[in-house]
Amino acid sequence: VQLQASGGGLVQPGGSLRLSCAASGSIFSVDVMGWYRQAPGKQRELVASISRGGSGNYASSVKGRFTISRENAENTVYLQMSSLKPEDTAVYFCNAKIRRDYDGPTFSYWGQGTQVTVSS
Repeated sequence: VQLQASGGGLVQPGGSLRLSCAASGSIFSVDVMGWYRQAPGKQRELVASISRGGSGNYASSVKGRFTISRENAENTVYLQMSSLKPEDTAVYFCNAKIRRDYDGPTFSYWGQGTQVTVSS
């Protein structure tokens, strides 16, 4: 199983970016998907997560500015980021809880990380 993230880059304050993350490989089902971020010298933190049914959960620092969504048929999760601030600068990681077999356990998988830099 692999998670491939894309969409990071350099953007000015107030701008927007859209991150994507696709899970591939031997997958029976994908449960919760989410985005985390880690800024230099700080711990990795949850940005947003979404259930298979589409229920989203957000960190207070991004609520109202970021929107998480997913396409279950494509095992893909998105993060639309708007009104970006310099403090949003971090490496963003996607995460997915994946079941590989009908009666097997759920494992947590991580993407490789994509850099988001908000600067003028």
